[in-house]
Amino acid sequence: MPRRNDIQKVLIIGSGPIVIGQACEFDYSGTQACKALRKLGYQIVLVNSNPATIMTDPGMADVTYIEPLNAQTITEIIENEKPDAILPNLGGQTGLNLTSELHKLGVLEKHNVKVIGVQVDAIERGEDRIAFKEAMKKLGIDMPRSEPATSVEEAEKIAAEMGYPVVIRPAYTMGGTGGGIVYNLEELRLIASRGISASLIGQILIEESVIGWEELELEVVRDANNNMITVCFIENVDPMGVHTGDSYCTAPMLTISEDLQKRLQKYSYDIVEAIQVIGGTNVQFAHDPKTDRVVVIEINPRTSRSSALASKATGFPIALISSILAAGVTMDEIPYWRDGSLEKYSPSGDYVVVKFARWDFEKFPGAVDKLGTQMRAVGEVMSIGKNYKEALQKAIRSLEKKRYGLGFAKDFNERLLADLLEMLSEPTSERQFILYEALRKGATVDALHAKTYIKKWFIEQMKELVELEEEILAFRGKELPDALLIRAKKDGFADRYLAQILHRPEEDIRRQRLAAGITETWDAVPVSGVENAAYYYSTYNAPDKVGVSEKRKIMVLGGGPNRIGQGIEFDYCCVHAAFALRDEGVESIMVNCNPETVSTDYDTSDKLYFEPLTVEDVLSIYEKEKPEGVIVQFGGQTPLNIAADLSKAGVKIIGTSPETIDLAEDRDRFRAMMDKLGIPMPKSGMAAHLSEALKIAGEIGYPLMVRPSYVLGGRGMEVVHDEDMLRRYVMNAVDVTPDRPILIDKFLENAIEAEADAISDGKDVFVPAVMEHIELAGVHSGDSACAIPPISIPARHIDTINDYTKKIAVEFGVIGLMNIQYAIADDVVYILEANPRASRTVPLVSKVCNISMARLATQMMLGKKLKDLNLKNKAFRHYGVKEAVFPFNMYQEVDPILGPEMRSTGEVLGLADSFGLAYYKSQEATGQSLPSEGKVLITVEGKDKSGVLEVARSFVNIGFKILASEGTHKFFAEHNIASERILKMHEGRPNIVDAIKNGEIQLVINTPAGRLSKYDDSYIRKAAIKYKIPYITTVAAAVAAVKGITACRQGHGRAKSLQSYHAEIF
Repeated sequence: MPRRNDIQKVLIIGSGPIVIGQACEFDYSGTQACKALRKLGYQIVLVNSNPATIMTDPGMADVTYIEPLNAQTITEIIENEKPDAILPNLGGQTGLNLTSELHKLGVLEKHNVKVIGVQVDAIERGEDRIAFKEAMKKLGIDMPRSEPATSVEEAEKIAAEMGYPVVIRPAYTMGGTGGGIVYNLEELRLIASRGISASLIGQILIEESVIGWEELELEVVRDANNNMITVCFIENVDPMGVHTGDSYCTAPMLTISEDLQKRLQKYSYDIVEAIQVIGGTNVQFAHDPKTDRVVVIEINPRTSRSSALASKATGFPIALISSILAAGVTMDEIPYWRDGSLEKYSPSGDYVVVKFARWDFEKFPGAVDKLGTQMRAVGEVMSIGKNYKEALQKAIRSLEKKRYGLGFAKDFNERLLADLLEMLSEPTSERQFILYEALRKGATVDALHAKTYIKKWFIEQMKELVELEEEILAFRGKELPDALLIRAKKDGFADRYLAQILHRPEEDIRRQRLAAGITETWDAVPVSGVENAAYYYSTYNAPDKVGVSEKRKIMVLGGGPNRIGQGIEFDYCCVHAAFALRDEGVESIMVNCNPETVSTDYDTSDKLYFEPLTVEDVLSIYEKEKPEGVIVQFGGQTPLNIAADLSKAGVKIIGTSPETIDLAEDRDRFRAMMDKLGIPMPKSGMAAHLSEALKIAGEIGYPLMVRPSYVLGGRGMEVVHDEDMLRRYVMNAVDVTPDRPILIDKFLENAIEAEADAISDGKDVFVPAVMEHIELAGVHSGDSACAIPPISIPARHIDTINDYTKKIAVEFGVIGLMNIQYAIADDVVYILEANPRASRTVPLVSKVCNISMARLATQMMLGKKLKDLNLKNKAFRHYGVKEAVFPFNMYQEVDPILGPEMRSTGEVLGLADSFGLAYYKSQEATGQSLPSEGKVLITVEGKDKSGVLEVARSFVNIGFKILASEGTHKFFAEHNIASERILKMHEGRPNIVDAIKNGEIQLVINTPAGRLSKYDDSYIRKAAIKYKIPYITTVAAAVAAVKGITACRQGHGRAKSLQSYHAEIF
């Protein structure tokens, strides 16, 4: 069937900010959809609230809206743009839920907008737990026994009849949000109430437990002619009970019989045919190996995290093909490299793919490292090898957890076997590393299988790795025989890991390996559905099958797995580098291992190597391809960590030199340079041990900002108020980077923070914008809201910031991008730090100011000069406010306060013609809409009371009622501000939490009680999160919130496209 001609303009809904459970795989799928549909001749209107994505670049769609994702906004966009169709199944759960809501409101019918790809009733059948159960019953497909509940009492009754443990699954959510496994009544009450509040429709399913069964997934694609194919069979190595986003898994299935795979395929086809999805669907099954019973767990009638993995694992671009199919084209019209056309597709490939998740529990003090049905991972890596062992070991070294193999993690090697077995009782992020040491200590495969339900085959494979490692360890201090080194490399052992366990330098291992003729070779993963495309992976188990071109070429190193502190913003920069290189006629070579990203899409660069970002792997590619140079400044900390070693091994780094990058991290050398340039810096020092730290503290004076050197995302950073806190910090935190000292800076209290991004060619510098942080100094820049242009910084300070930024970039000899952070205290501009690399604000500045910074920076690296580009600072009428999005709803045990250590997973952007409205829209985009009326709870600690007076007055002026705790209530009374006293939890009932539960409070403003009583009021913030009440924990944000509410009352404004904002820049 040819493309549909009854539609000309398609609206695509993005998935919004990156949160746990919904990450940048939707940027990848949305970007593919834009490319596919525009190629077919359709006009594309795109809406998303996430500025860090490639899809929201103004060139990706015909019209781009960076607006809050809610029914009101989408309705306005439909009225503005009059699309003929909406494509909901590429925007994750957000896209499906919004389309469903617009349908129920009658908006789609009123404006004659067709839903393509997945029908609205199919969304309900897939997402509504009751409707799904009915649909499965009709098809005769077994499901775990289950009953829906809409109250905790109902849930208690069902669980009592079913018998514990039971699983709780909220409807219309993703990432297992609000769900969990419960083993007793107390846990049921907690998780059931959490699940009901997390569900869009207040519905949960109480389900029989299938913990310990095999978890198996199929990724299937269907077209309008009812052709169906299975793109990928995924086997979760972790059994049922661990969310698939946290499970480590393989493709193809390695231990599942052909018969069972055929059964699962038949069930999947029956389901997608019944639900009538066009495009990709993910179907999850559980299989009991004892009884052979198969049950379907759930389906996702949309592209998902698993479909991004399946796409990259097989070379089948599911989102691209789904978009083409949604437009009416069928699979027999799409090319397939093996058998002519796509309906003949079947998974093939003589390789194994392993996906491994990355967690950042250490970022959340108080978080419990335990894996269950609610997803906790913040990112993932994918590796490809010729055998399972090779792929597994490549995955481990891709994670960037300073682990290059499975052994000797933490202190597991020193523990008794009994301890290790006890640690395996519940799944944790360390499970595979503990298993490895348990095997080394003599645990049997049977015992470990009984403890973890992980299939024996996988444990046996791991045991073989342990046995080989023990053979290798016998040569510690001696020459390792070549024959043993060859065996180690074929089983995936990294040079760095062998060096570590043999106590030798990595270069030694590399020299011996090369002398023995052991080199990495490469093979291809061909891409289906397009002509002549492939990407590449390394192996030590096959001959080299990949040729190289003689063209001029440059390598770009990607950012590896998403994590807190390093997200999609860096992938954005890498993608732009690849685009810019292509436009300049240079062959781009991308190296990355993150399956969720646009950079690992087959057509982003000219050549993609799906590889870990380690010295060994990058160096091997460099020596094969012989590029002109390597770009390291776009992938965040990942490439920077290996830049010096690469340079030492002869790699040409283009752009800013590794020496400059090092200089920016070396506080003493950096301070000397700032003194030379006459740029003020807060007093600071470096300490290698406690006595030094105390001496520096005595000289500088408290409060202090302390942190380890060489980190990203404020890892291990803390504000220290006195000697006790400093002693505690040094005892606990020095181990973050033992070979580096801790940095101690004077903390500037009540300082306004600002930052500037710059582009430099080494001689000239262009600063497109200065950003002002909303939160004061002490909150990590990645977690603070920020505004472009600045709202309260005087023009003379902005001139100073521009002047300092230019001086530093020239002095450093920066070629490419640079980010500098400043603090303004007592009318003085201080520099806090300079980063001669891309920062997470690059996409933000690019979109607000209409300047493609990463592209320009790439051109600088290729030798272009700024003076030839005629760049000028332009004036614009609009404001952009970035707000951070936090995963506290997934870590309900953690106190949601902000500090110098970054905790956000993603961000949104509010655009409007006034700061107040832009701030309001940024809050709306996070899902925490500010109320327009009602009661606001204000309870702040002593030092914040004077600052909050103005806030309280403003709230009263616009008609809000104020509730306040005893101290704040008295303070308001003294200043003639009317408030009603409310009790804290320890003061009796009804108290603050009762009022939150009863919906009597519309906004919470609560700055944490002082250091000594830090924990006594966290229940207020935790209750606000649980009951979805907007909460604010800093006075600065409260001031912005009042401005936002006031502006919104004067008119919310209409949704306006990015292109319209850009047209008004002059």
